[in-house]
Amino acid sequence: MTNDLRNKILSAEGLTDFQRRVYIALLDIPAGTTITYGELARKIGCRSAQAVGQALKRNPFAPEVPCHRVVAADGSLGGYNGAREGAELERKRQLLESEKTTR
Repeated sequence: MTNDLRNKILSAEGLTDFQRRVYIALLDIPAGTTITYGELARKIGCRSAQAVGQALKRNPFAPEVPCHRVVAADGSLGGYNGAREGAELERKRQLLESEKTTR
């Protein structure tokens, strides 16, 4: 399935090369684990956690491409789908919890 998702990301129209790098890097984050925006940025050779956050905000493949596994530097959930509170953030929490219980 991961190869199918990689191909889907690589062939998708309307994505920047940066977004592709972010989304492909997310495929290496195991279910039930998290990574910070800054760690993900460093992983792809970027110095801006905020740029990674902006790419994740536009993730058209969520939750298959698991942007919900990316958290703030202090370990808090950060944002999800462009929202920093409310139903979207609750969805992120639920996705993470469901992965932890199915591992």
